Amino acid sequence: MAEAFFNEVAAAIGAEWINRSEETLRRYGENTMPGGDRRPLGVVYPGSTAEVQTIVKAANRHGVALYPVSTGNNIGLGSRSAVHAGQVVLDLGRRMNRILEIDETLAFAVVEPGVSYQAMYDELLRRGDKFMVDVTSGPPQGGMLGNALDKGAGYGPYFDHFGFSCGMEIVLGNGEVLRTGDGALAGSELPNWHVSKYSFGPILDGLFAQSNFGIVTRMGIWLLPRPPAVRSFHFTYPDDDDLAEIVDICRALKLSNFVPTLLRVANDLYLCGSEHPSPEYSPGNRTPISDAGRRALREKDKLGAWTVSGAFYGPSMAAIEPQIERVRAAFGKSGKATYIPHEEALGFHALQVAINACSGVPGVGELGLLKWRPGGGNLWFLPGTPMVGSIANECQRMARRIYAEYGMDYMIMNVCSARFARGLHVITFDRENPEENARANTCYEALARAYAERGIFVGRAPLDYHALHMGQAMPAFRDSCTAIKAALDPAGVIAPGRYGIG
Repeated sequence: MAEAFFNEVAAAIGAEWINRSEETLRRYGENTMPGGDRRPLGVVYPGSTAEVQTIVKAANRHGVALYPVSTGNNIGLGSRSAVHAGQVVLDLGRRMNRILEIDETLAFAVVEPGVSYQAMYDELLRRGDKFMVDVTSGPPQGGMLGNALDKGAGYGPYFDHFGFSCGMEIVLGNGEVLRTGDGALAGSELPNWHVSKYSFGPILDGLFAQSNFGIVTRMGIWLLPRPPAVRSFHFTYPDDDDLAEIVDICRALKLSNFVPTLLRVANDLYLCGSEHPSPEYSPGNRTPISDAGRRALREKDKLGAWTVSGAFYGPSMAAIEPQIERVRAAFGKSGKATYIPHEEALGFHALQVAINACSGVPGVGELGLLKWRPGGGNLWFLPGTPMVGSIANECQRMARRIYAEYGMDYMIMNVCSARFARGLHVITFDRENPEENARANTCYEALARAYAERGIFVGRAPLDYHALHMGQAMPAFRDSCTAIKAALDPAGVIAPGRYGIG
């Protein structure tokens, strides 16, 4: 069955675009999660939407499961690994990596799955740096399309990467092509497909975010005109429970949209862990860092128990200064915050990461978190909590207790918008030690249960826990996903099991 599939695909697109070598299967099965690597059956590299159609139709005929990836840099959430071993990885990014269009009048780009944040940044720079794309603080080689479909986000005004996408081309499970929005009109030469989000009929785009209903091969991405000046601001706070004050201030600043960026509220270990491995961890001491160790790191890096970062845009640095003074007054009322100006922050590598993120500049700064403990284990737990200071403190105390119970170091950055904050909880562990690997897994499951009991769901999830989170959803939600899967991919050939569907 599988041999017949590979033979048919090789005849259609060329044998050179199929790889089943031992080294390739090992690399594509790797991830950072406790559940172990997932060896694929093979890897196929399509070069066009038409070739994706050909592969999907062959998968239907031969009963082969496909697992599409863009650039495979979803570190901490699955990397390039399929949900289940034995699926065929469809690497869209190897050959489908073109920027198909950049419209400088309407400020949008059209990309294939392999276009990375770095590639888009470089192309916009080449064109005169008139526009910026909102970036993540993850790998610069991460795919823009894949990140948007997984509901990834950044930090600037266009932080909602799926929300600021417009118009998709999708290969459905039966091999047919669907275009969303104005793209559903055949033969249109106007740019409406990628600027008009709410066209006639149901909005189908959302069906293809965090699902396995189809394979997206093209997407429009809106671009932000690059401001002449970006001036950041930063505040440190000395105590863990200062989070309540911080969240309440951030809410007021964001509800009025006074601050155009999101506000990054990172704890000490999230920032210091990007810079150093744990100074206390060793094979003989697999316990979390001590409070004294945390204080020493804060003093060394001149950071707080919490550090707040954001930015303003304007015609010049001087023109932005009144806004800086207003935000300083907001954070300065209690006397607990210490202000770090933009010029000084440029000398702090951990704060330069925040400046880059707000400036649309991709970087590798936060990848240092992977080295906090040896062994390569890394998980992300990503709940969204309401912007109420008292609730924020309750949640962080609950999470700290769970981390401590399972011997993990509490690392988090709260990315604050007007009404909710995405909590970027990092679980870094020694994946090569079976006992610690098991503790990391149990820690994640305990966090998932504790937050769900409070009515708080995750926004994204590592592959190991897709089924767990789908099981937490109400039956009507699960049944609806199953029904849509059956309608759009009746043979179930596209990523069965992804996000707990099919």
